[in-house]
Amino acid sequence: MGFGSNLGDAEANCRMGLDNLNRSCVSRVLAVSPLFRTEPVGFADQGWFVNGCARVGTDLGPEDFLAELKAVERAAGRRPGGPVNGPRELDLDILFFDSLAAGFPGLVVPHPRLHKRRFVLVPLCAIAPEMVHPVLNQTVKELLAGLHDDKRVMPC
Repeated sequence: MGFGSNLGDAEANCRMGLDNLNRSCVSRVLAVSPLFRTEPVGFADQGWFVNGCARVGTDLGPEDFLAELKAVERAAGRRPGGPVNGPRELDLDILFFDSLAAGFPGLVVPHPRLHKRRFVLVPLCAIAPEMVHPVLNQTVKELLAGLHDDKRVMPC
């Protein structure tokens, strides 16, 4: 799972989101990457993000897990709308769901742009460098090494 924030206390927003997810009866945070300050992508007129990745175990299927993530985002103050890739209190994304490659209403796994985003691959590589992308058949480490994204990612 990828997470990020660039409104308010972004680091605290990320930690609160992980804590709220960890309090769930059906999901457990198993590993968390270091946090990184990352340059915005797409919508440039906004502050930098704090981003990271977490490995989460869950008893839920992909669609129900997405609904749980959306509930955690709402609890952090996120509301629907606003510019695409714009500022937000908390963003939680399913990057991989085991080795599943599938599409559901409002969800594609693996995340369709994760292999193009340094702000995802750097923290993901910190916790799962050997994880294999089930469609591209490359490890996270290989995806990062071949990336042509020039966006800056710096440790917090």
